[in-house]
Amino acid sequence: MAAIVLIVAIAIVVIGYQAYAAKMDKEVIQANPKKATPATLYNDGVDFMPASGSVLFGYQFKSIAALGPIVGPIVAVQWGWLPTFLWLMLGVFFIGWVQDYASAMMAMRNDGLTMGGLAYKFISPRARGILLAFLYFYLLLIMGAFGAVVAGLLAIPVVPVGLFILTLAGVLAGQMTYRWKMDLVMTTVITVLIALIGIWLGTMPWAKDLVNSINSLAGTGPKHILYNTPYGPMTWPQFFWGIVALAFCYLGSVLAIWRFAQPVNYVSFWFVALGLLGSILGVFVAAIFKTTNVAFQIPAYVTWNQPKLGWLWPILFVTVSCGAISGWHSLVSTAGTARQLEKETDALPVGAGAMFTEAILATMALIFAATALTKGNTVLYDANHMYFLKVKAGAIWAYGMSRFLSWIPGISPSMGAAIGAIFLAVMALTVMQLVLRFMRVASAELVGDKIPAFKNPHVGTIVAILFTFLILWTAFWQRIWVLFGGANQLFAGLALLLITIWLANEGKKHGWVFWPMVFMYVTTVTALLVTAWKSFHHMMTANVSAAFAFGDLVAGVIALFLALAAVILAADGLKSLAKARAKAASHAGD
Repeated sequence: MAAIVLIVAIAIVVIGYQAYAAKMDKEVIQANPKKATPATLYNDGVDFMPASGSVLFGYQFKSIAALGPIVGPIVAVQWGWLPTFLWLMLGVFFIGWVQDYASAMMAMRNDGLTMGGLAYKFISPRARGILLAFLYFYLLLIMGAFGAVVAGLLAIPVVPVGLFILTLAGVLAGQMTYRWKMDLVMTTVITVLIALIGIWLGTMPWAKDLVNSINSLAGTGPKHILYNTPYGPMTWPQFFWGIVALAFCYLGSVLAIWRFAQPVNYVSFWFVALGLLGSILGVFVAAIFKTTNVAFQIPAYVTWNQPKLGWLWPILFVTVSCGAISGWHSLVSTAGTARQLEKETDALPVGAGAMFTEAILATMALIFAATALTKGNTVLYDANHMYFLKVKAGAIWAYGMSRFLSWIPGISPSMGAAIGAIFLAVMALTVMQLVLRFMRVASAELVGDKIPAFKNPHVGTIVAILFTFLILWTAFWQRIWVLFGGANQLFAGLALLLITIWLANEGKKHGWVFWPMVFMYVTTVTALLVTAWKSFHHMMTANVSAAFAFGDLVAGVIALFLALAAVILAADGLKSLAKARAKAASHAGD
């Protein structure tokens, strides 16, 4: 079954790109390779800088693919693997690539404006302020949620050394490409080889001993607990590696895009791609030679109402975001990729191509979860109740990757497990650096005119880091994690709304964007309202501590705020859309 599902996914991805995406690009958007792009017009060497389409594909994929396409499908199979798979395929085919590609084209044809600037231009000044406030808080949710996961991953002894060397390889790639003007193929081979050697070195005893010594600086056992939060103890490794993770993100935020964020993500892409291709090969090897049990152990359909999660609709559609559609992608496409695309015709393979590739990554996560209910004597899922027991989603991914990679000659199960753990850390950390970068851009746009200090990249970055530390070190991220999926998918609806208005203003066909926008809006606002109700109900009826009750209150208020902001933006946006349609109709009648 694993091989069949993977073949179907690959077929749908190929058809979606070659038929639907290529058709819309040719007939509606009409990308022009001779048209000047913001990267060439405003080349400042910091945010605007033309780059090769090959480099940008790696940058785009590694920038959009974080923990979402891994954690989301693993959690969602608790409703059954078939609903999860259907949403991944239908979502990416009709909605996901549309947002990623069209948002990049929209930004390119509007001087590289960010989402805030686009909202101001196409909707209203009020919409700009609301969207930027929404955006900043949404990004803070990502930083808090991913930061806590990354801190735990960096504490694993086989991860830090390899990740450090991979980062240095990325910095070297930027120097070789943009300063030494070396051939891209040679640069890629050298730096990716250095990264892979570094990851291997990280599994050596001396490297693990080094990390273990850092982890035990505050003592071992109960001694390494620094203090207790309302949600559990804060250990020294979590505390320390959280600082390291945010120091990495600081560099990605303040340095020129070519010097750190872009090349590090590019080199990381090759590590991720090799791990993904190896896992795919392992699935087919296992299926052909039947050397291991790769049958799906989770039913195709389990239940409509999963007790620990909620209703299949709308909750599954915000649980599985990346891989189907994700609002985060529109930020990468507008504030990042659109400012680096050298030619308009690169937008389709970079934007749509990376999104379709991410759907395959999400399908692999589904396969890893569905084929492994147990790891030795450890229960991953309860076959009757279908909820997580002793192992979290990240461990399920690492175990699944180690299983399938171990069928590749030369890769042992322990090496496969190490690759899986580093894979997760790379996926999260290379995205977090861009999140922080976009936070400081958003804060500069939102309050920079009133507080000029926020126009300084260091000030905006440090303020964002302090907010993140507050969430991490109080462990409050555990209470707001559930809101991340809703905020993420809601932002996708906002991006689709802007794209619809842009196309209408241009007099172009826009129903292919409008109806996905309606679906995302209705689904996500409903999910946020359900989340708010559950939070308030739990606060009023459950016998919990004051800290947990406060967490429920804050989570409920945030959910209501996000839903209200979305409704206001939709109302303003639909008015702008009606004006654009009327304008187009009058021109058609002339």
